[in-house]
Amino acid sequence: MSLQGKTLFITGASRGIGLAIGLRAARDGANVAIAAKTAEPHRHLPGTIYSAAEAIEQAGGKALPLVVDVRDEDSVLSAVDATVRTFGGVDICVNNASAIQLSDTLSTEMRRYDLMNQVNARGTFLASKACLPHLQAAANPHVLMISPPLDMNPRWFAGNTAYTIAKFGMSMCVLGMSEEFRAAGVAFNALWPRSGIATAAMEFALTGEEGLRHCRTPQIMADAAYAIFNKPARDFTGQFLIDDSFLYAEGVRDFDQYRVDATAPLMADYFVPNDMPPPPGVVITKSEPVRPDRR
Repeated sequence: MSLQGKTLFITGASRGIGLAIGLRAARDGANVAIAAKTAEPHRHLPGTIYSAAEAIEQAGGKALPLVVDVRDEDSVLSAVDATVRTFGGVDICVNNASAIQLSDTLSTEMRRYDLMNQVNARGTFLASKACLPHLQAAANPHVLMISPPLDMNPRWFAGNTAYTIAKFGMSMCVLGMSEEFRAAGVAFNALWPRSGIATAAMEFALTGEEGLRHCRTPQIMADAAYAIFNKPARDFTGQFLIDDSFLYAEGVRDFDQYRVDATAPLMADYFVPNDMPPPPGVVITKSEPVRPDRR
């Protein structure tokens, strides 16, 4: 298993899960295009495309920091072109960029509805489309959405319909594109965390500092993504995967290594279906998903 020399185009890779996936690939000597908006430090969230690029190169990879707004077609197309000019192609596309607001229908402003759908569903479609001509020329091409299984349980819609529509839009791209490009040998899969993931965005937007104790680190998603990318694309496509269940099937048994605080009960993430139970030994004690403490 190795991603040496492979080129990854990762949206939202300046921090969090996107950066963790890039760092894991960089350890093999991969090329990572960091496609994100943050060129200047955010007032609440650490990390920019430039600090991410530095971390990628320190980990052993080659980095290309790109200012990209996934809502803008020209921005995405230019970024993909720059990636191809720099590294010679695209082997893996990771659609990680996402916008979230867990608000009920009457509380959701239409500008927030538009933002979530433009970043999540439309941005995923656009980035995938832009990369596809290059992916079809790659040896083992993968597209990965950081999005949940398509579980139509009303509990995932009630109270945050706008966000669920936007997030499930990413997963619907997996459903359609995996079949559309099956014969071409381009894999489309979705990966989703069972528990909350300790990112700066999680702390700021949802849980606060205390909530992070009940999360896992982004490394669990990075390790799962790495294993996906090393699967044969023609055989492994159209999958909706939960991080720990997939890693268990890949032979991982120590999941405590991913916990922020082994003494704190793990907090469930949204969108994990009841028929996708955790692997042996994994207990999700806090069964109610996180809710926002601020708007």
